[in-house]
Amino acid sequence: MNQQHRDLIERDRKVTFHASTHLRDFAHGDAPGRVITGGKGIHIVDKDGREFIDGFAGLYCVNIGYGRTEVAEAIYQQALELSYYHTYVGHSNEPQIALSEKILALAGPGMSKVYYGLGGSDANETQLKIVRYYNNVLGRPQKKKVISRQRGYHGSGLATGSLTGLKAFHDQFDLPLAGILHTEAPHYYQRAAEQQGLSEREFSQFCAQQLEAMILAEGPDTVAAFIGEPVLGTGGIVPPPEGYWEAIQAVLAKYDVLLIADEVVCGFGRIGADFGSHYYGIKPDLITVAKGLTSAYQPLSGVIVGDRVWKVLEQGTGQYGPIGHGWTYSGHALGCAAALANLAIIEREGLTANAAETGAYLQQQMQAAFGEHPIVGNVRGVGMLAALEFSVDPAKRAHFDAAHKVGPRIAAAALDENLIARAMPQGDILGFAPPLVTTRAEVDEIVARAERAVNKVTDQLVREGVVKAAMSLS
Repeated sequence: MNQQHRDLIERDRKVTFHASTHLRDFAHGDAPGRVITGGKGIHIVDKDGREFIDGFAGLYCVNIGYGRTEVAEAIYQQALELSYYHTYVGHSNEPQIALSEKILALAGPGMSKVYYGLGGSDANETQLKIVRYYNNVLGRPQKKKVISRQRGYHGSGLATGSLTGLKAFHDQFDLPLAGILHTEAPHYYQRAAEQQGLSEREFSQFCAQQLEAMILAEGPDTVAAFIGEPVLGTGGIVPPPEGYWEAIQAVLAKYDVLLIADEVVCGFGRIGADFGSHYYGIKPDLITVAKGLTSAYQPLSGVIVGDRVWKVLEQGTGQYGPIGHGWTYSGHALGCAAALANLAIIEREGLTANAAETGAYLQQQMQAAFGEHPIVGNVRGVGMLAALEFSVDPAKRAHFDAAHKVGPRIAAAALDENLIARAMPQGDILGFAPPLVTTRAEVDEIVARAERAVNKVTDQLVREGVVKAAMSLS
């Protein structure tokens, strides 16, 4: 690392509170830092000029890849004309109007309006307020509970962190808040469903039965909404088992429970469809979008409100006056301009189709490389989402002792190979979410680098006596 890079990191250690970071170790120089200076396509570059394949598209978000000057130009041109004015009390801007039209066209029938924020967390805060308002207008003040899922991810705020079903987001924050519940995660592999003799469809029915039991235990007149990602993201990149969404939606319809589809990761092409809801036959009342909306070139999120809910919101403001909800930067002109340019690239370059086609190749190559690997228990994914879940004994689905930190060690070994992949929480899982511009040749390189990293750590585990010597791959 050159001196200039080291100096920048030392300055950073003194002044910055970093997300998802061991604060003490980083502040005192015991955890690494890195200053990123640029990127092109699926690659990023640090201050030393070291180039990495970004196998996670930032945080699932840089769908169009790095260095798209046409998006920068759209932001610049909009800033010359109008950089900002608020969107309260009916004020608007041209990019916001055009973007809302575009989003609703992509979302398809049944969706009515779009409300904007800056990130998925604030969008899901908006969702929770809408759910409460909706039931108050309908004269059902007791119908306010929201059911999320174990391993779900819906944000990092107090309420959205409560929706999130991951231990690290609850511990020491006194979460979850009252009124937010968590039902079974649709994680067929980790629940060892086959060992219990359950097919995927039977496991999906089990998940639906667990949800119905929770609704009945709480009282159907108290349960307002269910929120779920079409594909579990940060909870392990877990596609739903066969028949899952069909079974879940039947329960929700039976008890008049709103369905919020959190499309922050899946939306705008990532799994080979405009929305994960389209791919899995989900008919949501409300949709949360962010990340791929702008490919992170500007912060922007959205809540897409369905017709059923919108009619009640209108009724409410007719009764109570203007709705008491707003963000300063809602409908920000620069974010909307970036989103329009981003969505134009996705459409023009056929990136949703590429996510389906090259994504299928990614799944094939991952399976070929790791399907029989001695420490890989599960290879899974859909479109441009993939994950490897590691096991000390794949035949028994036995987990590694958390003290061995297998997932983080493999992520670090991948970084040594100049590949960024993500160690996922609550398990030894390595996640991949490359940009949608990724080619087959680049998939081959991602898989080759990942394979070297997994083999390197496997050999270390053999030397440490954690796994049997027959597993050595050196």
